Amino acid sequence: MRIHKEGFLVIAVAFLIWLALNIFVAMSGELYFRCFIFLATTPVLIFVIKFFRYPNRKIELKPKSVLSPADGQIVAIEETFESEYFGDRRLQVSVFMSVNNVHINWFPVPGMVRYFKHHSGKFMAAYLPKSSTENERATTVIQMADGTEILARQIAGAVAKRIITYSKVDTQVTQQNELGFIRFGSRVDLFLPAGTKVNVELCQNVIGSQTVIADL
Repeated sequence: MRIHKEGFLVIAVAFLIWLALNIFVAMSGELYFRCFIFLATTPVLIFVIKFFRYPNRKIELKPKSVLSPADGQIVAIEETFESEYFGDRRLQVSVFMSVNNVHINWFPVPGMVRYFKHHSGKFMAAYLPKSSTENERATTVIQMADGTEILARQIAGAVAKRIITYSKVDTQVTQQNELGFIRFGSRVDLFLPAGTKVNVELCQNVIGSQTVIADL
């Protein structure tokens, strides 16, 4: 199993804490207490390592399709007014990531990054509709070869405290490139042209870089 680069430091710190705690407790000589601490702390360490796993995936380029930017569950499919960049109505498709999902984000479409902005904000539960405009978030707009623009918005959740985005304006990207990483529970919103027919439905589980959200 590979580990994502964003997890190297976190895992190292978690391991050192786990090691120091277990060594300290081991010095007490209380066998049952040592076993209890080991059994209580080891699953936490395993969870941290698992959270930063990097899945081996073959990403098939589909220049006319919108691929899911993340692993998770579809929690919104609705037309809404997008005020930050477009200033008009767009079809919003949202993917919610639980702490058990892979938290790598991929670019949903190939093209040129035309806009990027990070916003400070709240840390409400990411599945709430208003988290799209009130939570900590990062917005990226990709212009496809035919001129179609797709907006992807990474949103922090109640537990997620850091959004990492690799977007750089005027950079060419493909669906094999990583958009970024969000730590510990989050959401990614896609804003597509109004009237776009999607291939997914509410509560459907999707796989980042694999599931086709829509064909344009």
